[in-house]
Amino acid sequence: MSVAPASLYSRITSVDDLFDLALDYVLGCDTKLQEALEYSELHALLITYYRHLVRHQWACQVIAMRAPRGPNYLRLSERMCVLLTEDGSCDPLGEAYVLSNFVIGSAATAPVAGGEQRTAVNRELAPLYASLHEKQSGDSETIVAAGLRILLQGRRMASPDCATSEDSHYPVD
Repeated sequence: MSVAPASLYSRITSVDDLFDLALDYVLGCDTKLQEALEYSELHALLITYYRHLVRHQWACQVIAMRAPRGPNYLRLSERMCVLLTEDGSCDPLGEAYVLSNFVIGSAATAPVAGGEQRTAVNRELAPLYASLHEKQSGDSETIVAAGLRILLQGRRMASPDCATSEDSHYPVD
């Protein structure tokens, strides 16, 4: 991690700090993600982030424990907010949370997604779902890409003029 042992100990007060360092280090070493941070539009950046998380499944567990605040994760968050602001968002932070939570959740469940598609659905209990399920094709990344397109389109439709401040916040149930 390019840190002298004595210096490292001064930064770590718990195992969570060690997880944060590892999480941020791995993100910073991902050259494809670093390139996407620099040059990609939002959809492509989020797909690249999804791929990063799928390659490092443990990262999803760490992110679920606490919000990452290392310099590489802050750059990712900043870039998402900048891109959303440039696209006219009234609540770039809220929308960044929505989009990143979708990506993190999708990456966390990616290992089981293939099994879900192969598992038959009881036609008697859910006839329409079973019929649609049989026709479903595509891997988990294709589904994530489609979901991101829907979310990005929906955010543009939901607040085209940012009329009220109440509409710019996303309540958590």
